[in-house]
Amino acid sequence: MNLTGIFKAYDIRGSYPAELDETVAEKIGAAFATLMNCGTVAVGRDCRPSSPALASAFIRGYMGAGGSVTNFGMTSSPLLYYAIIKGKFDGGAMVTASHLPPSTNGIKLCRGEAIPLSGDEGLPALQRMVEKRPGMPGPAPSTGHYRTGDLTGAYIAMVAGFIRDPRPLTIAVDAGDGMAGPEVRPLFSKFPSLTPVAFNLDPDGRFPHHGPNPFLTSATDELRTVVQDSSADFGVAFDGDADRCIFIDERGDRIPADLVTALIAASYLVHVPGATFLYDLRSSRVVAETITQHGGRAIRCRVGHAFIREQMRQENALFAGELSGHYYFRDTGFCDNGIFAMVQMANLLSIKGRPLSELIAPLEKYSSTGEINIRASHRDKIMEALRDTFADAKVDTLDGLTLEYPAWWFNLRSSNTEPLIRLNLEADTEAGRDRRLAEVLMVVRDTDPSMEIETG
Repeated sequence: MNLTGIFKAYDIRGSYPAELDETVAEKIGAAFATLMNCGTVAVGRDCRPSSPALASAFIRGYMGAGGSVTNFGMTSSPLLYYAIIKGKFDGGAMVTASHLPPSTNGIKLCRGEAIPLSGDEGLPALQRMVEKRPGMPGPAPSTGHYRTGDLTGAYIAMVAGFIRDPRPLTIAVDAGDGMAGPEVRPLFSKFPSLTPVAFNLDPDGRFPHHGPNPFLTSATDELRTVVQDSSADFGVAFDGDADRCIFIDERGDRIPADLVTALIAASYLVHVPGATFLYDLRSSRVVAETITQHGGRAIRCRVGHAFIREQMRQENALFAGELSGHYYFRDTGFCDNGIFAMVQMANLLSIKGRPLSELIAPLEKYSSTGEINIRASHRDKIMEALRDTFADAKVDTLDGLTLEYPAWWFNLRSSNTEPLIRLNLEADTEAGRDRRLAEVLMVVRDTDPSMEIETG
């Protein structure tokens, strides 16, 4: 089996069982034990139908190589990160494919303190070990121990501890049939002033209602209706493993995640002057402008949880946001956490006492395309053609290709999780955005006539 395709920039993902099956998971577990010097690790899994078998195979491989495991069973990724940090584990593994369809699965691997392995550090070495490992006829005798764990109560108490004197708010919550559901009920039960209108709470790894990716517009149609029908102050939709979320304002409109980043960063700066924040390079210019105007330090960063969490530690950043709806907090060990982001939004609205749409309006300075997903066969040629066409632009290659002009800019980068290139373009005006988008897409189409724009 060719494993090259399943080792991504910051985790392991592939179709089940064609690319990632129990045999591969067991080999990954054994190799990870070698990488971790057979230390004790925490293991969790999401609710996908293939996750129990893959998690068991991983544990079998890890313990067969001599390591010890505490199995937290079905859990969210943020809860597992919390367990790794609080339990002082040597590392951890979360079996999940996050926002991808149920036919896909994966494994997120961490060192101690929930520091993720990435394509820059850890995953290439692990891949080499897995590829060299012979077939495994059966489990070897283990010198390690096996335990089960549950820190749900402690985790909910930790998150609840950051809710600040909430005024009465109605919050519409779509758990998306994923791992946020079991955390929503106990969290809201602690605060009578917060009224949840919650649905799709029971984990179902088939994701029958709308799929596990809230970034797709179609995935929030139900939530937008619920927000309006219930007169909610805001709505929030979670992905499959609850490490990211998308917000809906009280009118039922989706809020771009980069504007949420700017809003939360500005609210933090009231209490922590001069703090450092990270924002991914696809974000609107208004993010850095807002942070700077409020006296903070804004740092542009690569896309991807492994890279952002590493850079946050280096900079001791207070908060970071990605366009995809991942929000990272120093208070959660520099980890991405959708439930915690919901809490910060509730705090913000309690303090401001104004509708969310009014708070967002001043940040809507520029016109953005949002992220456009393109299937194309000639990615390198497309990048080269764009550089040639816009030769007088300011060039940045931090992550993909960013070409920048005073009145507009765009970034084109290869997805780290799917066979796509992703385009984000922003301009000072709507007319300028549409004109420049047409120019960029013309270059892409002329270079690769087979290109297709995905909709969702």
